[in-house]
Amino acid sequence: MTIAPLRPGTPAPPVQTLPPGSWHGRLWVSDLPLTRPERYLGCVAEFERSGLWPVLIPHDQRFAANGEDWIDDRGRLAPAGHRVPTADAAGALARWWDGSCCDGACLRPFGARFPGLAKRSPRKSDPLAEAGNTGSILATRAPHRLGLVQTERPADIPAILGWTGMIKCTDQVAELSAVLRSWEDRFGATLVVLGFDAIELSVAAPPRNQARALTVAAEHRAFSLPTFAGQPGNLREYASGLVQSRHWRFSWA
Repeated sequence: MTIAPLRPGTPAPPVQTLPPGSWHGRLWVSDLPLTRPERYLGCVAEFERSGLWPVLIPHDQRFAANGEDWIDDRGRLAPAGHRVPTADAAGALARWWDGSCCDGACLRPFGARFPGLAKRSPRKSDPLAEAGNTGSILATRAPHRLGLVQTERPADIPAILGWTGMIKCTDQVAELSAVLRSWEDRFGATLVVLGFDAIELSVAAPPRNQARALTVAAEHRAFSLPTFAGQPGNLREYASGLVQSRHWRFSWA
């Protein structure tokens, strides 16, 4: 595991409609929280031209209380964006699956072995449009700074940055991004929020019934066991909350 600091030094992105900000390594960040949430939507609309994907960076009182900012004051894993295309999402989730939970009751109808990937959901809306709308709504509900990362796919951002949010469970950030790519492809699930140890996705094609949602729930549990453990109930109950849900949140706190 290699930890390296983020260092500024690359040119600033086009700023015709952006608030003041600066580069922190490969991540451009606005100096202050967004006061115009529609700017997020505008950045999404410009993504195909600019190559810069916007992420919302939530206020984190754990760092603010000490005058710190995790973006500058915490290290990063070595960037691994180049490894994402060859990483195996299904294999990673199978390794992360913990089948020893309690007496197995919380895993029903599955067991000690990861059940495999869920089928692709029929897509009803455009993932980028969904992400723009979701991000704009989230920006109105709580203070977020605007972040921009040069990437071809939003899913690759954790690997590109060497993000350590999941470090309590794994240091394989390329595999984490590979899972996000798989969710992009199957569910139109797109990264919109990047925190110190949490991410949020907009979902253009969520599972439409309980049967489909059960296997998706298993993927979520393997991806972030702390998120699953922090919810009341078993896998079936967790799956019920995924039916038609267009917003997924994961935390490794």
